[in-house]
Amino acid sequence: MQSEPRRIVAMGGGGFTMEHGDALDRFILSLSGKQVPKICFLPTASGDPDEQVTRFYERYAAWPCEASVLSLFHLGRDRVDPITHLLAQNVIYVGGGSLRNMLAIWREHGIDEAMRTAWHRGIVLSGLSAGAMCWFEGGVSKSAGEPEVAHGLGLLEGSLSVHRDGEPDRLPVYERAVGTGELPAGYAADDGVALVYHGTELFECVSSRLTAGVALVQPDGQGSVVNRPLPVRRLPGAAAPGFDSLAAPAADDPYGVTELRDLRAGGHLWE
Repeated sequence: MQSEPRRIVAMGGGGFTMEHGDALDRFILSLSGKQVPKICFLPTASGDPDEQVTRFYERYAAWPCEASVLSLFHLGRDRVDPITHLLAQNVIYVGGGSLRNMLAIWREHGIDEAMRTAWHRGIVLSGLSAGAMCWFEGGVSKSAGEPEVAHGLGLLEGSLSVHRDGEPDRLPVYERAVGTGELPAGYAADDGVALVYHGTELFECVSSRLTAGVALVQPDGQGSVVNRPLPVRRLPGAAAPGFDSLAAPAADDPYGVTELRDLRAGGHLWE
């Protein structure tokens, strides 16, 4: 019997690697339900760069949590069993970079199956860019330089395109792939927006930026797509220069996002 909810937080961009990212990072920790959650960062997609590792520790060192980094490029040095370490966490946070390279390395170490096990155990899975698309059936990666279709782990049905506002060259490739059926219908998310899944269902979209959004992208049956904006809940601390009001939620929200309970009222210890 499953005793813990399965949660995935897929960020179009943001977190500690980008401006206005602390609201998303705090939100991710809040989902653990722990006073002092254990959170592990995997920078595999970028080759485990020191800069990302440093920025991760700088962000989380000030908060009550047990932060660690799992470097698959330095297992001989660190002497850690990667699967055992991951399954001991409350939150797993996957960084951005090359989706294809990351998944290839994960498969070599059994991390792909470990992620599935972690998800079923109720460990919060999260990530940005490649670390967000990896949970879906596919997305658009720039692993080879130009945007192109890449496949993910398939924990979640559908597809995801990230950095909609930050890297707009991805979107036409994504829309063409969805329109032709190369990718299933899915979502295009701006930097600073996260899709929050409970199990395999989209629960809500949240943002650390007042101006950021996400769209449902579906084929129109004629080789093109239809984009429909989804409602986004602005997290405490969300801000953008020149904006002082919140965007109104969509009236025809198919997920009932605006009527679902506020996560902060559910006993979470972080927000």
